[in-house]
Amino acid sequence: MAGETDCPKRASVVACAGHVLVIGGPGSGKTTIALRKALARIRAGVNPGQSVLFLSFSRAAVTRVLDAAKLEVPGEVLLHLSVQTFHSFFWSLLKTHGYLLGAPRSLSILLPQDEKALSGGINDDDEDWPAWRDERERLFRQDGRVAFDLFAPNAAALLAASAHVRGLVAVKHPLIIVDEAQDTGDSAWRCVELLASQTQIVCLADLEQQIFDFLPGVGPERVAAIRAALAPLEVDLGGENHRSPDSEILAFANDVLSGTPRGTAYKGVSKIIYGVGKSAPNWNHLLRRALGELHRAIRAETGAFARTSVILTSSKGNALRVSNALNGLGSHPGKAVRHKLLFDEAEALLTARLAAFLLEPKSAASQEADVAASMEMLAAARRATGSAKKPVETLLKQAASIRGGKPLKINIAEALRATITSLRTERFSGDPLRQEQSTARRSMPPPWQG
Repeated sequence: MAGETDCPKRASVVACAGHVLVIGGPGSGKTTIALRKALARIRAGVNPGQSVLFLSFSRAAVTRVLDAAKLEVPGEVLLHLSVQTFHSFFWSLLKTHGYLLGAPRSLSILLPQDEKALSGGINDDDEDWPAWRDERERLFRQDGRVAFDLFAPNAAALLAASAHVRGLVAVKHPLIIVDEAQDTGDSAWRCVELLASQTQIVCLADLEQQIFDFLPGVGPERVAAIRAALAPLEVDLGGENHRSPDSEILAFANDVLSGTPRGTAYKGVSKIIYGVGKSAPNWNHLLRRALGELHRAIRAETGAFARTSVILTSSKGNALRVSNALNGLGSHPGKAVRHKLLFDEAEALLTARLAAFLLEPKSAASQEADVAASMEMLAAARRATGSAKKPVETLLKQAASIRGGKPLKINIAEALRATITSLRTERFSGDPLRQEQSTARRSMPPPWQG
């Protein structure tokens, strides 16, 4: 990629003393030029405790930015670059200054799975949502428990109410870079807008990539709001693609999103045809063949295998079928392919708490209380799904009866008693740390083999 001294557009971003809006698609170099801008600002002089703040939406995006920063920014300068998610930044504001909004001085996060368990898994289009919205507000004001959805609104309220807090943030971060600015919701953008009068803002935007366009203000209208509020220097990197310059993957993706495939081949994009008849395709064989061809093609072009691959499905059921196929299950078993299945984690995380609770030391004297606690954890996990309301109520009533001194002989209570007794009397074996190290050292076959 040409450096900023070779490209007038990129040079103008680095040299600009005011607000900047950089527009471009994937691989156009938005992150690289933003990091060079950060490097120039840090080299121009920062005080102890100051840093350039780079805000992005997800931990995966933060990791990507940090990896890029290691290539663009010298190690001693990285100390003055703070790469955070929006939620992390908002949480840092709230846990320090949230008491100014009337909340307790000590705050805690209401994790998504706990919120689902408390609310019964309802959504904002359910008739009970207004009541739950009021309850979330009470939890924040009285109990100091902050739901993720309230991070941005409360941070915006805090910055709007306190010029002192705005000044503190601006002094600490003389430059703020906003990644995927087109995806900022109303509250997140309000925070940026409030800080813009006291610190320099650089917004990076891609109008073809709107992940949260179902939220108010997200999309082209957000970019219009950025232009109106910041009057920035605007640099359009257009369709430049330095990430995959010798392929038409970006054009293919845009055509898929717009529903206008051109009907001819795309360079760098291949397809595998399989028959659709009365019998379902052999997913195990099909997926392994596709992955094998994909990795071989990548290696032929780049000299190295791809580090990761992504398989997209249209439903949870299809995702499970794909996962089973990769695990080598079904009528045509094979060697398992390492992968991660992404799904709604609330129920799994809440159930994991039960597993952790069962592994804790137990005494015979507390067995009935432990059984009741286990049943309450199971109820919370099921309640988070938003279904099975009556079974959840029944389970909680049974747990309350046990806590009230009435041991129940129902199946679930008996099963939990047997499990707890077994865990209490059986000695654990093995060394988790040694096993973890052994697993980490074990060489794994490439994911397309098997």
